[in-house]
Amino acid sequence: DGSRAAVLASTLTRPNEITAVDLAASEERQLTDVSAPYLRDHKPGRTERFTFRRDDLDIECWLTFPPAFDRKKQYPLVLEVHGGPNGFFGNGWAAQHQMLASAGYLVLYINPRGSSTYGRDFVSRVFEDWGGEDYEDQMAAVDRVLRRSYVDEKRLGIHGYSYGGFMTSWTVGHTDRFKSAVVAAPVTNLVSMYGQTDIAVQFGEQQWGGTPWDNFDAYVERSPITYAPNVKTPVLLLHGEADVRCPISQSEEYYTALKRLGKPVEFVRFPGGFHGFTRTGHPAIARAYHEHVLEWFDRTLK
Repeated sequence: DGSRAAVLASTLTRPNEITAVDLAASEERQLTDVSAPYLRDHKPGRTERFTFRRDDLDIECWLTFPPAFDRKKQYPLVLEVHGGPNGFFGNGWAAQHQMLASAGYLVLYINPRGSSTYGRDFVSRVFEDWGGEDYEDQMAAVDRVLRRSYVDEKRLGIHGYSYGGFMTSWTVGHTDRFKSAVVAAPVTNLVSMYGQTDIAVQFGEQQWGGTPWDNFDAYVERSPITYAPNVKTPVLLLHGEADVRCPISQSEEYYTALKRLGKPVEFVRFPGGFHGFTRTGHPAIARAYHEHVLEWFDRTLK
């Protein structure tokens, strides 16, 4: 009769569990507890939510702390960038963030302009401005967190997937403040991306401003590969070989550019990996992805 529903629900400190919801009474009851054995042995880090005002927008942010956090110590910080660009981070469990926190990292993640769930105006601010004010939102959040005494400004890392990979490769081409970067399933060349991705017509023309033949200079100007000569940050590229949303050639182009320029770069290819393989692919391949992320940050930030 539509009075009850069963949903997957998570919190910042608990992975998804099946939860029954009484819609009429606005009450819920957790039905499963499959993550309990894991959480007994792996205490999650607490997460602090904060916002700041930039231009005329409120930018929402979260900072996850190591489980044994001691404010008298200094910790490396990893900035996580979501995909989309119209994706979003929310108030739910984030395995990647908790994995890094449990390894001794502070993890900062934000919803810059372009993120969804904040309305039409907020989400459209990123159109034809990839690497513009969205980048400035990310850097402003980092600046605010660096005011805290327990953040080690000399050990900053950045990781992003898909559009997050674009933003990560864009960032290391525009600042050397980050000492380590993981660029995953990125967009690095808007011109070639237009002809390779499965969503170029409906997506690319809206996001990047028309076609590359009508707006070639803008496509080149907003492509991270254009700024490869500026990169000083060690870069790890991660990409699935079966990705048709952000084809692996985007990483191949960027790897070739960085390698030819003598930059510190490594490249890991995941056989059969489609665009969402880290979430819904084979568990062994997804685990390998996260192990590479953690090993890279341990090697370059610790």
